[in-house]
This record gives sequence, C-alpha cells and structure tokens, in this order.
Amino acid sequence: MSIRQTIDFLDQHDARYVVISHAKAYTAQQVAASTHIPGRDMIKVVAVLIDGQLALAAVPATCDVDTERLRSAADAQVVEIASEWDLADRFPGCELGAMPPIGQPVGVDVYMDRHLAREKFIAFNAGTHSDVIVMQFPDYRRVAHPKLVNIAREHQDSGLQTAQI
Repeated sequence: MSIRQTIDFLDQHDARYVVISHAKAYTAQQVAASTHIPGRDMIKVVAVLIDGQLALAAVPATCDVDTERLRSAADAQVVEIASEWDLADRFPGCELGAMPPIGQPVGVDVYMDRHLAREKFIAFNAGTHSDVIVMQFPDYRRVAHPKLVNIAREHQDSGLQTAQI
C-alpha cells in the first residue's frame, strides 16, 4: 500500500488521523525518535507467514515479535518471518520496511499486540520511510480490525527470530 492508498483507505472509512512527515528513518525506534513519538505508541510491523499464508504482526517499536506466541495465538502449526519475495507483489507502491498495519486492502490479517490497545494514540509508517500516520487507537481498531493477541516480547539484541518489513 502506498501512502496514497493508505490515506484513501482511511478516508473511505471516515477515520481521523494526522500525517507527519519526517527525515528518512528505517527502524520503528528511529521513526519514533525522529517524530518525538513514544516508542510504546509507534508500531513496528513484521511480515510473517502463518501456515504459509502472509500476515502482518504489529508490536510496539520497543519490542520484538515472539513467533512462538504468534503461532499459539493464531492456532497455527508454523510461523516464520516472511522474505522480501513473499512481499514483492502484495504491497505495491509501499517502500520495503514501511508497510502500515492495515491488511484489508491487500487481503492479509493483522495480528496486533494487545498492549497497543491500551494506548490512546498509535503511530505507524504510512507506506514510506518519511511519513507517519498518528490516530486514536479506537478509530484504528474500527477501520483496520486487527486481531488483538499477546505477541510482543522485550527487545533483545540477539537470538530472536524477528525482522521488520
């Protein structure tokens, strides 16, 4: 989804949001710092394959996706991090690593860590590495219909099976 497609989707669903442009940043924590958004409110999106089907996992920027928790929450046999090849034709116009946590337009489920639902506002990449969308969580939930599950674990420097798209 390009930034235009993301904005069009939100507008079609009467969502209220703000777009913030910032200097290019490539990790969720860098985006949070660049935009002065708390890391707990900035969403890190990870593309995963759940029993071979592409999905998106969303956690706070300060966390990583726990693939074992996701496997259990999705009642799946196998969960693995998706490759760039898995994403190539599903997210046209979206910069690699900047996918918003909105799956309906491209036909994928979004599994979101339940802790994000506690936040009044959330922020996420809008399809580029220089634009962020900020909106109230209840409004996001109403339009995006994420599956709220416990899939985040505190960020660690090694030993985790995580990747940011």
